[in-house]
Amino acid sequence: MQNLKKRLEAAKGHWPEELPGVLWAYRTTAKSITGETHFSLMYGAQALIPVEIGEPTLRYLQADEETNNEAMLINLELLEECRDLAHVRMAAQKQRIERYYNQRTNLRYFKVGDLALRKVTKNTRELNAGKLASI
Repeated sequence: MQNLKKRLEAAKGHWPEELPGVLWAYRTTAKSITGETHFSLMYGAQALIPVEIGEPTLRYLQADEETNNEAMLINLELLEECRDLAHVRMAAQKQRIERYYNQRTNLRYFKVGDLALRKVTKNTRELNAGKLASI
């Protein structure tokens, strides 16, 4: 994402021409959390790069319509499973982040009467309440 942002910033006044390419790159780049591209999770297939259509590659030239339709049906049948696996990988990543954060957190338990630092503003100010008040 940072590289795409830098690419747009470098374009300065020509960003409207650069934006479609940046969006295409974002949609077709595999994300580390899910291991899939946004395009493949949405449509169940890998995207053809616009250059492949203008200058046909071997993958484009050897495509047979009947075989392609069969492959698309298979991909569509497996799409839900692919989305589920991406969801599992994403949940596992969140758990790893939570575990990492919680290992470095110092828990503090308060008792009634302990002093705590509070943020006091004009509309939340209570009578005789300062920034240090008992709980």
